[in-house]
Amino acid sequence: MNPRCGGVRLSRGLFAVVLGLGMAVGVGALEGCHGKTVAAPAGKQYPIRGKVVSVDKTGNEIVLDHGAIPGFMEAMTMSYPVADPAAISELHPGDVISATLTMEEDAAGPKNLRLKDIVIVGEANPNVKPTVQYHLPTPGEAVPDFKLLNQSDKNVDLKQYRGKVVVMTFIYTRCPLADYCPRMSHNFAQIDKALAGDKDLYAKTHLLSVSFDPTYDTPKVLKSYGSAYTGKYVNETFQHWEFAAPPVSELPKMEQYFDVGVTPGESGTLQHSLSTLVIGKDGKVVAFWPTNDWTVEDVMAKIRGAA
Repeated sequence: MNPRCGGVRLSRGLFAVVLGLGMAVGVGALEGCHGKTVAAPAGKQYPIRGKVVSVDKTGNEIVLDHGAIPGFMEAMTMSYPVADPAAISELHPGDVISATLTMEEDAAGPKNLRLKDIVIVGEANPNVKPTVQYHLPTPGEAVPDFKLLNQSDKNVDLKQYRGKVVVMTFIYTRCPLADYCPRMSHNFAQIDKALAGDKDLYAKTHLLSVSFDPTYDTPKVLKSYGSAYTGKYVNETFQHWEFAAPPVSELPKMEQYFDVGVTPGESGTLQHSLSTLVIGKDGKVVAFWPTNDWTVEDVMAKIRGAA
C-alpha cells in the first residue's frame, strides 16, 4: 500500500462501537511521506484518533489518516497493524476511530507499532444500526443536569455549579496508561495550581474529575486518589476540585452524552476514549476535547474567556 500524506480530517458520527483487546501481531514500519518522529521509550503508548482510509483484512492492518500525536509524530496518513485480529472485521473505510498506538524501541528506533483498544466513534456504513447513540458535545449547547456522588459521599449535580466556569474530565483511578487518565489528572493539578494563583479567577471556577468506574471508584477511593493529585492529602477539602462518579444506572447516559466509549479490558482494566470540557457559567459547553492533545494553556485560555 502507498498511503497518501496529509493532516487528519475528522468526520465524527454519533455513536461508537467498542472493539476488544487482543494479542499483538505483526511488525509496523514507521512510514509516511512527511512528519518528524521522535523515539519513544520501550512499551510506550499514545492515544490516536483519525479516519480509516483502507482496510487490509488479509494483512491485518489499516491505513489511518490521523492527527498529530504530541511528542511522537505530526499528523499523517500511514498503515498500522491491528493488534486484535477480530477487531479488523468491524472496521470500514471512512470509520472514525480512537485507539491506543503501542510500540517498542531498540537502537534503531520505534518498532512493532500497532493499534489496540479501538473505539469506533464515527460509523461510515449508513446501513449499520448503532446499538448505542453517542453525542458530540458542541459549544453553545446546554449540558444536562447529571447527578453524581462525590469523594465526600455527598450527592451533587452539574446544575449546582451554575455561575462558575466548570472544567470537567473523565478518568478512572485504576487506569494504567500514563497518557490517559494519569495525564488528565496531572494536567488538572496544573490547572488547579494556576487558578489558585489568581484569587479572582479561582473563585469563579470549579474542577470536576468524573469516574466512569463507579463500582470500584467509591467515595473513599476517589478521596484518596484526589488528595494525592492535589498534593494536600489529609488536608484536602475538595472545595475547588472535586472527584465524583455517577450512579451505575446513570453512567451510560453520561458516557453517551460526553462521547466517552468504555468497555472492559484485561485484568479489571477498562478500554476507553477521553473527554474534557470547559462549561460556562450558564451551563453551556464552551470547549470540548475528545483526545489528550490539549494543553494546560489551551484550557486556561478558554477558562479566562468564559470567566
